Amino acid sequence: MNNQLFFTTDDQTIKQRAFEAIEQEQESIGYYALPDQDTTPIKTYAKTIDASVDTIVVIGIGGSSLGAKAVYNFLKPVKKLSRKLYFCETTDPIEISDLLTNISIEKAHFLVISKSGTTVETFAIYKYIYSLRPDACAYTFITDPNSPLEQYAKEINASVLHLPHTVGGRFSVLSTVGLLPLALCGVDIDALLKGAKAIKAEFFAQGVCNDTLLNKALFYAKHHTQYHINCLFAYSETLKYFCEWYVQLWGESLGKRQRHSASHLGLTPIGLIGPKDQHSFLQLIMEGTRDKSVTFIKIEDFEDTLTIPDITLPHLESLDTLNNLPFSKLINMQCDSVMEALKTQGDIPIDCITIPRVDEEHIGTLLFYYELLTSLVGELIDVNTYDQPGVEAGKIILKKKLQRS
Repeated sequence: MNNQLFFTTDDQTIKQRAFEAIEQEQESIGYYALPDQDTTPIKTYAKTIDASVDTIVVIGIGGSSLGAKAVYNFLKPVKKLSRKLYFCETTDPIEISDLLTNISIEKAHFLVISKSGTTVETFAIYKYIYSLRPDACAYTFITDPNSPLEQYAKEINASVLHLPHTVGGRFSVLSTVGLLPLALCGVDIDALLKGAKAIKAEFFAQGVCNDTLLNKALFYAKHHTQYHINCLFAYSETLKYFCEWYVQLWGESLGKRQRHSASHLGLTPIGLIGPKDQHSFLQLIMEGTRDKSVTFIKIEDFEDTLTIPDITLPHLESLDTLNNLPFSKLINMQCDSVMEALKTQGDIPIDCITIPRVDEEHIGTLLFYYELLTSLVGELIDVNTYDQPGVEAGKIILKKKLQRS
């Protein structure tokens, strides 16, 4: 993965302190170890699911679903997968009903994922689906050890898998939470981890990506009051759900009160897809308030030869410049053109990440890159990257309302 920066900084003291803090953090924050894990237990368990199962359904919300959803939808258009994967992640009754009309419930296996084991949305959905198929063999539960969910699963003799206690939900895509549903659908989870391991090794060995990540994180930290909106502009529909995963990771990790002051900080994430959002949000970036930075993501080789036909349309002869042009070349030309236009403004920070191709290894690299970047920014702006008290406050109020209803 090539990351080309259009801004630099060289405050080595701050960067070195941040790097040392992240090195030390590995002792207590579990996601750093995930690229090095042995996937044999996950792959072995995946083989126990009956071959007649043609659909996997994840019942979970937020970090329990967004990571696997990002990887699955990145690979689905280009890779022949063995099973379909659906995500039941909302209490919207219309959406639940629609999902269930698209699957054969008797041929589906359900992964019920809740780190705490008491997630309200997850169990509202699970109770409904369980009422339709009260068969413990149709469910696998993924939760923290000794959670209420594990106790329930044991009560009904259902299978339980754990995620590491020190891995938070939004950092859990490379744990059992993400790897099991992906493995069940034929995704090469070892290649996924290989990509993550490569970026991890390069960062901690202080290779090229180390300086790139530290420079980028320091820029965000130094300019968080001016450029407090961070736009991820991905030029491929395959990255749509990666953008959603990024929004949760960035927003829930970095929107906090500082650890050593009463100040409230936040870097607002926005996910965009090109060229579609060139015709909407780009106008705001180009001529709106100068409070946004933009990271573009391009795919170097789409491995697709789909080409615009050599056709001349009456009255539209000026568009003959499109003739015989591969769509893969056109979309990257569009991305390059937008970047050039923004650079002419002189006061809009932009950078560009290039993914060589669509495969497991490179999405694994991108996932871990953003997890590292999030941790670095959190350290530099002095927030606890791994808690979410604002989210918990709403959960507490909801539970009180439910008790009174």
